[in-house]
Amino acid sequence: MATRQAQKRLTKEYKSMVENPPPFIVAQPNEDNILEWHYVISGPPDTPYAGGQYHGTLLFPSDYPFKPPAIRMVTPSGRFKEDTRLCLSMSDYHPDTWNPSWSVSTILTGLLSFMTGNENTTGAITTTPDHKKKMAKRSKEYNTFENARFKAVFPDLVKENLAYFEELRKKGEPGTGGPEKDVLEEAAKEKAINIADITDPEDRIRVEEELLKAQKNRKSKGEANRSKLYIFFAIVLVLAGIIMK
Repeated sequence: MATRQAQKRLTKEYKSMVENPPPFIVAQPNEDNILEWHYVISGPPDTPYAGGQYHGTLLFPSDYPFKPPAIRMVTPSGRFKEDTRLCLSMSDYHPDTWNPSWSVSTILTGLLSFMTGNENTTGAITTTPDHKKKMAKRSKEYNTFENARFKAVFPDLVKENLAYFEELRKKGEPGTGGPEKDVLEEAAKEKAINIADITDPEDRIRVEEELLKAQKNRKSKGEANRSKLYIFFAIVLVLAGIIMK
């Protein structure tokens, strides 16, 4: 639950965002929880994200503005791993660098700046500019048909997207109907940021810990799969014996 100060501060910031939104960004809190915000970044022109629509979340601590929020991007972008906490100077990964005078507008402007740059950090991925352009092209379709949170929070944008798809249909241009095969194939090849490329020691430790957990999970799953395979062959042998009789 938000403290009285957090409630007052975030209410004030929402009013500011409505009256004076930063370029390419809209944001609003969840009606039932002012600590949970949803944002949409429109891909700036002259970038691989041009025409894209990127939905994400900010989860603020109850004692905001004294601590920073967790930042995630939900829509596939080719820049960030979907729905994963991002390690940025204004996120909860770095409370030591947080400045209480920063606002929602400051946070999202910083996120947009980082998105259009080339810096490496936890939660970022490496893809080609061409792949990012393809993700931008498919972003509205993803938000409109596959992103339940986007549909719940931004119904007006969903209507705009549907009108956009209808306009494409009338023009005879490719519309919707599921992600294109080549986009899925390239998404499968998304390369995580190399540990050697992460310069922040704390970030590197966190990544190494996550990799260790993932390796243990894969190992346990592999053992479980082998057990299932043995059981399967045992059943086959039993059935074969019954048939031969």
